Order: sequence, then C-alpha cells, then structure tokens
Amino acid sequence: MDLQTLGQLLNTTLVFSTALIFAALGGIFSERSGVVNIGLEGLMMFGAFAAAVGGYYAQDAGMGAWAPWVGMLCAMVVGVLGSLIHAVASITFKADQTISGTVINFLAAGSTLYMVKLLFEGAGESPLIDGFRKIKIPGLSDIPVIGEGIFNSYPTTYLVIVLVIVIYFILFKTPFGLRLRAVGEHPSAADTLGVNVKRMRYIGVMLSGLLAGLGGATITLTTTGTFAHNTISGQGFIAIAAMIFGKWNPVGAFGAAVFFGFSQAIRNYVQLFEWSQNIPQEFIFMIPYVLTIIVLVSAVGRSSAPKALGEPYDPGKR
Repeated sequence: MDLQTLGQLLNTTLVFSTALIFAALGGIFSERSGVVNIGLEGLMMFGAFAAAVGGYYAQDAGMGAWAPWVGMLCAMVVGVLGSLIHAVASITFKADQTISGTVINFLAAGSTLYMVKLLFEGAGESPLIDGFRKIKIPGLSDIPVIGEGIFNSYPTTYLVIVLVIVIYFILFKTPFGLRLRAVGEHPSAADTLGVNVKRMRYIGVMLSGLLAGLGGATITLTTTGTFAHNTISGQGFIAIAAMIFGKWNPVGAFGAAVFFGFSQAIRNYVQLFEWSQNIPQEFIFMIPYVLTIIVLVSAVGRSSAPKALGEPYDPGKR
C-alpha cells in the first residue's frame, strides 16, 4: 500500500468518523446529565432528513454554496425538537428512559419516510443535492499521508475536531460542565447546592439532539447527497458504543469513533481486492457491527457510567 493510498484511507476514515463523533458528543451531554439516550439513531435520522429537505429547498431558491449550511441549520433545529420529546417524557413525566429513546427511533424511522413521500410525490428518497466540497488547507495538504488524510477534508470534519476540544473544555473546565456532571452523578446533592436539576438535564438532552442532528446532516451533506430510509443504518448505535468505550469523555469518544470509522473504511477498501470477491458481501458489510459488539463486550466492567444515569430525579426523595 503506497503513501497516497494510506492518505486516502485516512481521509475515508475521517469521513465515516465525523457523523459518529457528532452523535457521540451529543450522547455525552445527555448521559453526563443522567439521561440515557438510546434515541441517537432516531435523532440522526431527523437531522439527515432535515438537512436533505432544507438543503434541497435552499438550493432550489438559488442559495448556491450556502444551501448545505442551511441544511445543517435545519438539522440542528429538528434535532433539538426531536430531543424535546425524549426530554419531556423522561424528565418531566419520569418515563423509562430506554423506552422513550426507543420510541424516538421508531418515530423517526416512520415519520421521516412518510414526510419524504409526502413532500416529493411518493418518492422513496429526497432529490439529490449538492453537499459540501472538500477544502484543502494550503501547505498542510501537501504533507504526505497526513496532508491528504486530514487537511483535505469536508468542513464538517474540521468543525467536529474543534468541537471535541471545545466540549472537553466546557465539561471539565467550566462551572456549567461541573453542574451538568453533578446532576448526572448526585442530583440531590447538586439540588441542595442550588443547581436546577431539571433544567440542566433538559439542556443536556437538547444539546444531544442538536449534535446528533448535525451527525445525521453530515451523512446527507457529504456522502449520500440524499435522504432515504437506509441513510442512517445503525450509525446512532455505533455512536453509543463509541461514547461508552470512550468512557463518556469527548476525547475518548473521538478515538473510539475514529476506530469505528476505520472499520467502515476498511470495509470499502477490502472490496477492491480480488480475493474479497470470494467472500459474500454480507460478511464484509458486517465488519463495523461485529467490531462494535466486540468493543462493547470488552468495555463491560471497565467503563464507569455516571452514577445517576437512567434514574429520574424526584426532589422529594433525597
């Protein structure tokens, strides 16, 4: 494998990783506040759908290069709205958080496909749109392997790398981050010190919707150019695995997501070799999901979740 191929493999890894990183960061905000968010898959679907529809209409209105950014904005808004369903059910009404997240997944799968058919005359997918183009950073993009792999990427990749650093700082170096982590570890103690537990959990869940929506939008605006029922095919669950394997830490989740992105990139590159023609394609497409299961099994007992994760807070019980 020559240096150019290695650079392309690294670049493909980052392309696949970007959506996973966005969603995993969103999951961290929700679960650090004490709310389990199994609904990342559904929130990514909402985001992918909104980006496709918003980008299409913006493109049709002649907004040109701004159309993908409009799609991203739409994905953020719809992701937050979708997460509010989970927040109201699990925080206000104290419903089972796992069931609530599962409902989000089913709701997203059905409603987005229905809306696509409604908006585009019964079509099974949204019209093709012009998404983001890769941006080369002068000078840095000429570095062997790393230049092609990292510094010749989509705007969303640059954005998510910056967000990993910013979110790490917010969570571990600011009063807001301390309060968010406190309500996920010991909500009654945080409440005693004047922290509004319900408000902090709402913020955590809404931020998870915003970031998961961006993750879904990334897939639509960089790789598929359209939205269909299979645009988000398990990436939300892989993002949850990355979050757990990364120990609810933005940097750890970033590393785990890159690992899963690499497994998806390898899946594509394996098919280029002649010997892979003798292997059923179903086995090749299983690679990322098998690795996800292996990683999750290996992470059991090693990862320490927030202590109050999944427990509705009742101010009357301290």
